[in-house]
Amino acid sequence: MHINLFDPPQIRENLLPFTFTRPVACIRVGILTIGEKWEKYGFHIGFETQDYLGKKFEALPTNVKVNGALCPSKELSEAILALTANTKMVSGDTVLAVSGNGSEEVSFEGAFRMINQPWEIFQFNKEQIEADFSLITKGRTSQPITDPHTVVYGKENVFLEEGATIRAAIINAENGPVYIGKNAHVHEGAIISGAFALCEGAHVNMGAKIKGDSTVGPHSKVGGEVSNSVIFGFSNKGHDGFLGNSVIGEWCNLGADTNTSNLKNNYAPVKLWNYTSERFVQTGLQFCGLMMGDHAKCSINTMFNTGTVVGVGSNIFGAGFPKNFIPSFSWGGSSGLITFQPRKFYEVAEAVMQRRGMTFDDTEKEIIDRIFEITTQYRTWDKK
Repeated sequence: MHINLFDPPQIRENLLPFTFTRPVACIRVGILTIGEKWEKYGFHIGFETQDYLGKKFEALPTNVKVNGALCPSKELSEAILALTANTKMVSGDTVLAVSGNGSEEVSFEGAFRMINQPWEIFQFNKEQIEADFSLITKGRTSQPITDPHTVVYGKENVFLEEGATIRAAIINAENGPVYIGKNAHVHEGAIISGAFALCEGAHVNMGAKIKGDSTVGPHSKVGGEVSNSVIFGFSNKGHDGFLGNSVIGEWCNLGADTNTSNLKNNYAPVKLWNYTSERFVQTGLQFCGLMMGDHAKCSINTMFNTGTVVGVGSNIFGAGFPKNFIPSFSWGGSSGLITFQPRKFYEVAEAVMQRRGMTFDDTEKEIIDRIFEITTQYRTWDKK
């Protein structure tokens, strides 16, 4: 069945800065993106998203569309396959799926998971790793762990894809599954606790400590200490330093000894910048670290305060704690910010993507230009 995954407008705004550069359904939570989950259920997917993203994320010629924030399940999949013409499936006030003009309303009575806020990406990551692990590995046999110096607890909950390697590591999958993707590598001395997903071509560096409920997206590298965090892909946290209760977009780089605070000194609930209300809002969480948009970077020894949001294409450096909200295309740190101009951004993006055999093409430039334009309002120093 062909479906288009649509961006619910308010949810899309809530999920900024991650949805500046992708549809809602391209957010990674668990092992897979939301769109990839639907594909595993047998659907052919397209995207109904912002116009400026449409060339990269195309829609399919179908009259069935599904809420892009909705994580699929067997029950949801069956309900969508059973939709008749011109039917809208809802749960309360939430539209889950629409066929045709949606003139006839039907209720979905089952439970479901939607990703409505950026912190929910890490909050529900363990749950989604477990769901994806079952979906991906059902009826399949893991590649064997042949290294004699690797210690594994809960071996039945560990799955290695073809080309994956592990060397002299400790893996504890007793509290959640551990998935090692195709051609992914766990290096010497790494300690990993499940639930954990290491996606295709990604690396856990020597001596890393992965405390669980974390995802390292495709072709990313992690070192140091990581706890309950999600890295979308093509990003590096290669060195020592702590990353906790955080979400890192694509093409990001965290300099050596970058540290995130995920707990306030007074143990109060953490507030996080929200683009919809243009203010800091309560997450209701005691633990919440860094939300970093695509192509953002920080220098060695960067310290991020509890509940920090960094926009697309920012470059953070210098002593002290930068502000808790750093607009897209910022350059600087606690001593002040200037604008990281697109022409300079292009030079960095082209070099970074070329290292991975990819091209920063005209489509990518058009997206970046549009994001630069729509985020101008937040770079208040340019107005002085």
